[in-house]
Amino acid sequence: MKGRRDRHADRIGRDATRKQAARDDPGPSPLRGIGAFGVIGWSVAVPTVGGAFLGLWLDRTWPQAFQWTIAMILGGLVVGALIAWAWIDREGRG
Repeated sequence: MKGRRDRHADRIGRDATRKQAARDDPGPSPLRGIGAFGVIGWSVAVPTVGGAFLGLWLDRTWPQAFQWTIAMILGGLVVGALIAWAWIDREGRG
């Protein structure tokens, strides 16, 4: 009879340990992945659109032989890509 109680106690202990581990580290969530796509998208889109508006303003204020709008869109795209890359790198380490 005592051996049976020991087995039950061991099983209960293992179950409790497994449940506690699942609560402490729930693992990857599909919603978190969708949220990451959103953050990455906004971190690229906002600087790109900001660069477009800045370029339009510069084209009206200081006209040049080249178009400021194209240059600022590309600059915003590069800045956004760097921000997204830094965010992904930080999340990957965390």
